[in-house]
Amino acid sequence: MSDFSRTQLDSIFAQSVAGRCTTSHWPDAGLNEDEQELDDLPATALRSQPPLLPELSELQVVRHFTRLSQRNYAIDSHFYPLGSCTMKYNPRICHTLAMLPGFLNRHPLLPDRLGQGVLSCLHELQQMLCYLTGMAGFSLAPMAGAQGEFAGVAMIRAYHRARGDLDRCEMIIPSAAHGTNPATASLCGFGVREIPVTADGDVDLDALRAAVGPKTAGLMLTNPSTLGVFERRVEEIAAIVHQAGGLLYYDGANLNAIVGRVRPGDMGFDAVHVNTHKTFATPHGGGGPGAGPIGVNDRLLPFLPLPLVGQDAAGGYRLLDETDRPQSMGRVTAFTGNIGVLLRAYVYLRLLAMPGLQRVSTYATLNANYLMERLRQAGFQLAYPQRRATHEFIVTLQPEARQFGVTALHVAKRLLDYGCYAPTIYFPSLVPECLLIEPTETENREELDRFAAVLSVIRQEAISDPERVRTAPHHTPVQRLDETRAARQPDLVWRAPTH
Repeated sequence: MSDFSRTQLDSIFAQSVAGRCTTSHWPDAGLNEDEQELDDLPATALRSQPPLLPELSELQVVRHFTRLSQRNYAIDSHFYPLGSCTMKYNPRICHTLAMLPGFLNRHPLLPDRLGQGVLSCLHELQQMLCYLTGMAGFSLAPMAGAQGEFAGVAMIRAYHRARGDLDRCEMIIPSAAHGTNPATASLCGFGVREIPVTADGDVDLDALRAAVGPKTAGLMLTNPSTLGVFERRVEEIAAIVHQAGGLLYYDGANLNAIVGRVRPGDMGFDAVHVNTHKTFATPHGGGGPGAGPIGVNDRLLPFLPLPLVGQDAAGGYRLLDETDRPQSMGRVTAFTGNIGVLLRAYVYLRLLAMPGLQRVSTYATLNANYLMERLRQAGFQLAYPQRRATHEFIVTLQPEARQFGVTALHVAKRLLDYGCYAPTIYFPSLVPECLLIEPTETENREELDRFAAVLSVIRQEAISDPERVRTAPHHTPVQRLDETRAARQPDLVWRAPTH
């Protein structure tokens, strides 16, 4: 069957037959009543012809969308080693409890006295996040990691302005940083000063010393870094920045590697955002949902975004506003943030407690190092072979690209034929032809062995039959696309074929 024919059969419009329908969901109102209601509408608001909608039975509709759902890659059905994203299994109990009617049906405009249960959970979540990160206060308002990142950098700007230190206009960012870091710094009005990392993956301290000065507002860093290694001299990094008058911002994307073991506050960071949708039990594939609570130490505490959940002398809970926090940077979202995601994080933390969280980081690190060693034995080249992995690690396919013309993109596409979602590719950009692999703590050894075996088979294919790898995937509903054209000229409208 050709790709064109397969696409046509997959289209719900291609299954349509004129006059076929289901009446089970029709409104009770009669046709004559509907026509009478339409008489009140102006002619310009009426259609000249019926909308182009597929005509199918209810069973056809159910089967169509069920088949589509079965083609999805999801953590419920596939291994999802997407580096820097922590795509781990999230316990169903977290979703069940977060959707209790008392949570789900509460309107955000209800007065605080009618939401004490929700507010008490959010207040306790603030306290738990403070304890886990070593911060003095947390705001749950940011609705994504990038928004939490923005709030953190905006507070650093507010801090310097409040001190009259207006010359601090530069944000220092390592070359191995997440791509959002320089974008956020620029959005907040800072110039970006990039510093390199050394050959073994650590921040270049000599370059950092040369970069800091009276213009330094701060440093944005995640630890472990996007290179999958722990910054071994992070306390020295903090001392250099603080001595120059700057502050340190912690990108919480990789918190899963250290949760329950070490705290960003103890490393010397002044602000940290937490991706609760990565680390604390909300599946975040497909771009959402998310939440990025932001925590700060004492010096940034007055600038936290609103609203915050506070507790009064009588033990009740209320939302703090501008009257309570006049130096706040303001509001970054409507109401109190993404409550559903925050409640899932709350349940997850209550279920695991500190011993459970320590097991999370322990097994996340163990799984990454185990898989890294399996791939090393299979002949893959590690980007930092002298370093121990944290929760993720990098394989570079530069040797395969040079010898056989098989790139990271080719291998990623070939993995789809074996029922595996591909790791992150070409990030971080300073490692050529890289696969950033994060197995997470929720995968068992057998699944890791299977993934290693699949990659080993693909590597042997690259040697013996490179064209098969370069033209993959071969067994998916859609084969190779012009990805640049698909991104720039998406065709999202079905049109009836012309004969």
